Amino acid sequence: MADSCLCWRTEDYETHLSFLHLYQSSLLSFSILFLACLAGFSSRLFAVIRFESIIHEFDPWFNYRSTHHLTTNGFFEFLNWFDERAWYPLGRIVGGTVYPGLMVTAGLIHYVLNLLHVTVHIRDVCVFLAPVFSGLTAISTFLLTRELWNQGAGLLAACFIAIVPGYISRSVAGSFDNEGIAIFALQFTYYLWVKSVKTGSVFWTIGCCLSYFYMVSAWGGYVFIINLIPLHVFVLLLMQRYSRRVYIAYSTFYIMGLILSMQVPFVGFQPIRTSEHMAAAGVFALLQAYAFLQYLKDRLTRQEFQTLFFLGISLAACVVFLTVIYLTYTGLDLHGFLNISPNGFYAKIHIPIIASVSEHQPTTWVSFFFDLHILICTFPAGLWFCIKNINDERVFVALYAISAVYFAGVMVRLMLTLTPVVCMLSAVAFSSVFEHYMGDDTKREKPPEKAEEGLGPNIKSIVTMLMLMLLMMFAVHCTWVTSNAYSSPSVVLASYNHDGSRNILDDFREAYYWLRQNTDEHARVMSWWDYGYQIAGMANRTTLVDNNTWNNSHIALVGKAMSSNESAAYEIMRSLDVDYVLIIFGGVIGYSGDDINKFLWMVRIAEGEHPRDIRESDYFTPQGEFRVDKAGSPTLLNCLMYKMSYYRFGEITPPGFDRTRNAEIGNKDIKFKHLEEAFTSEHWLVRIYKVKELDNREPLDHKLRSVVPKQKYTSKKVTHTHTHTHTSSRINAGSVSFIFMVLHSTKFWRIPLGGRVGT
Repeated sequence: MADSCLCWRTEDYETHLSFLHLYQSSLLSFSILFLACLAGFSSRLFAVIRFESIIHEFDPWFNYRSTHHLTTNGFFEFLNWFDERAWYPLGRIVGGTVYPGLMVTAGLIHYVLNLLHVTVHIRDVCVFLAPVFSGLTAISTFLLTRELWNQGAGLLAACFIAIVPGYISRSVAGSFDNEGIAIFALQFTYYLWVKSVKTGSVFWTIGCCLSYFYMVSAWGGYVFIINLIPLHVFVLLLMQRYSRRVYIAYSTFYIMGLILSMQVPFVGFQPIRTSEHMAAAGVFALLQAYAFLQYLKDRLTRQEFQTLFFLGISLAACVVFLTVIYLTYTGLDLHGFLNISPNGFYAKIHIPIIASVSEHQPTTWVSFFFDLHILICTFPAGLWFCIKNINDERVFVALYAISAVYFAGVMVRLMLTLTPVVCMLSAVAFSSVFEHYMGDDTKREKPPEKAEEGLGPNIKSIVTMLMLMLLMMFAVHCTWVTSNAYSSPSVVLASYNHDGSRNILDDFREAYYWLRQNTDEHARVMSWWDYGYQIAGMANRTTLVDNNTWNNSHIALVGKAMSSNESAAYEIMRSLDVDYVLIIFGGVIGYSGDDINKFLWMVRIAEGEHPRDIRESDYFTPQGEFRVDKAGSPTLLNCLMYKMSYYRFGEITPPGFDRTRNAEIGNKDIKFKHLEEAFTSEHWLVRIYKVKELDNREPLDHKLRSVVPKQKYTSKKVTHTHTHTHTSSRINAGSVSFIFMVLHSTKFWRIPLGGRVGT
């Protein structure tokens, strides 16, 4: 009895210890995860602390304006909103041309806060939305990495993605853009997909579909999901890893995800029409066929199965062949039906408006290290660990890593999709190293062989110190990059003096406020498309083009006006009802992002639509140089953009010296005939010109008419021998009758009966 009581007490004590250990482990994990979220939120506030709570960049201004319209007028008014201030005179149907997830998320948070009597302006919700979602992204990355490896790797991944510059670049406070919430949706969708494949549960798959629907409503990058998940299923089939769990997960995901994604107005029927969705449909059909063959294989003999398989393949080939013949005979354009768009390389080379965007340029090695630091070196090790111990979910993360590396190399913008998987695999690498060198040897299944005395502990200490130093260097680098590179709003600029004091250059808001206060409410402003969203958001004025760039011909017409001479540009501006022209000029303060540096892209885009009027070669010197000094091309020195940028520039000391191009301009005596300067900001960064009305017509010289005495009408008859004049005062009745009959038959003119003609 005593022995049984002692045994019971021992088991109870061990259970209590295991529960206490689990509690401590959970509390420690929760504390680390909370601190990671807090660090991620705090590191994104540099811009608000140094400047103020303001929307950054260009696209976020349209998102903020749309969100403000949503919260003011309601969701259905937002979906039906026709924005007459954009793309004049075309306008824009906003509800059908945007991904509404970002606006709806901000509007819902604003509604809930006001419902709880927490009074907050919608602008502040928009400014702090991305930092808040960075914490949610850290949690979803922790969950995904825990499913792929273990809890320790998940905590490291959460810490990495909370402060990594590759993600912070799109989620600082004030960056109210789609990517701020899309990365959370991306990671959470992948977590739920992995959970669905591991369990085969419809519950997790439905959750994955709902997360995918949120991703579709938030960002166009959802095509990455709808291609990666089918690729995962296809590779599992090739690796002979088919199971009922995979069948249930993908079949449910494809059907539900397809239906839900088509509910977004901007997406519509694209999931069943466009080429980027065809892979998902093909894998779905292949999975059904594979599952059907597995069903038959279990119920037929080997010979019967081979015969049926051969007949099925032959029948499928005949159906495909006859379908192609029928479609060819009916003249259906398969290329147009599938809407096969050119790939990224083709677009960057042959479509100037795409190539002109800096985010679409290829990624350099410096960018990889700048945005990922030491993680770019350690994530291949984590990938090797996953491949070495492969299973269904690790096949997924390997495909994720390989595809993300490829797309990140195509263009800088897609570095954002590479960052999460780099954080996860680097966490796997660091976690494996720490477990090997810092773990408890007594808990391992195969303890390591005895090394020489004193050598083992030294190696452990050295490796551990090196790992900790690398992590400290990573944290310092992330903080420095976030503070200096990614926390400066483009609307407000700052410069530093030799003594370290800071100067604020607020020319953009100064110019937009002037437009708002000093121009007519319905004034039309022409500028390059980069500034369209800011003009509409801050100045509340009508623009011709903006950052949506959906109409290339309209942008090309603006580019043609900028690169033509003043007279030709005036005709274009009059046809577009332009009242003001806004340009950005950085020659005074050395601002390199001005319109002169963007000018060649205006020329190239205009040349694509108007090759007879605009030629890029005309703006270069005979030696092939683009120069703004006296040696510059006469076409360049006389174009509208050059004249608007350098008007009155010779009055500045030193006279006419451009600090951005480091050259003295070639044309200092600039005069306008059809434009007049309306506003120039304090540092000459923004210049606005007013388009003059048409001049009155010049007065005509009226000359006195000379009065000639009336002459009698005479009829001259010319004969072979002589000519004589016969004066007739009346046409005889026969001639009148003949003329009347002719005119009556032609129905052009009728003479009343009894009328008389002639004098």
